[in-house]
Amino acid sequence: MGKVLAGITISVDGFITGPGDGPGCGLGVGGERLHYWVFGGPWSYDSPGRGEPAGQDKAWLEETMAANGAVIAGRGTYEAAGHWGGKNPWGIPFFVVTHRPAEQPPGGDFVFAASLVEAIDQANAAAGGKQVHIMGGADIIRQALAAGLVDEFTIIIAPVTLGAGKRLFDGFSESLELEHLGVRQSRFATFIDYRVKK
Repeated sequence: MGKVLAGITISVDGFITGPGDGPGCGLGVGGERLHYWVFGGPWSYDSPGRGEPAGQDKAWLEETMAANGAVIAGRGTYEAAGHWGGKNPWGIPFFVVTHRPAEQPPGGDFVFAASLVEAIDQANAAAGGKQVHIMGGADIIRQALAAGLVDEFTIIIAPVTLGAGKRLFDGFSESLELEHLGVRQSRFATFIDYRVKK
């Protein structure tokens, strides 16, 4: 069984989206700035094209993607992303935690799971010994951390403040002890990797 990694991008003031996130605007109003590191610079939901990551951004993304054997997201993230157009964007088994697993979409690109524990069990079985990546949203990551299910945690801090939106640790009352594993810096993000002490 591989390790479970949770990773998410936040603003300096702790938001993972701007206000008004949802289908067609998954990161909320102004939230595109969180993911400049993914697309190599400025982009918007209204722009016709996207760039590519470079430098440390590309290195972190490639290393993480190569280590992943399966990915987990919450239903809110799945809906806000517009179901990724019905096509799995990761190319590895993708599990969606939902209270409505009977709404399993056709085609096999996504597997709906009724609980986070069920999703992690299925993801570990599908990952072939590679790591399972919990990509978010915030609620799923908070649940996983609170339940002691995360081995490593990466916070990617974008050099912006959003002022409003969804916060990563909103309502989180657990005490976590983290061991610093490393940090890398780019123009668009600071990547901080932690081991979660259990």
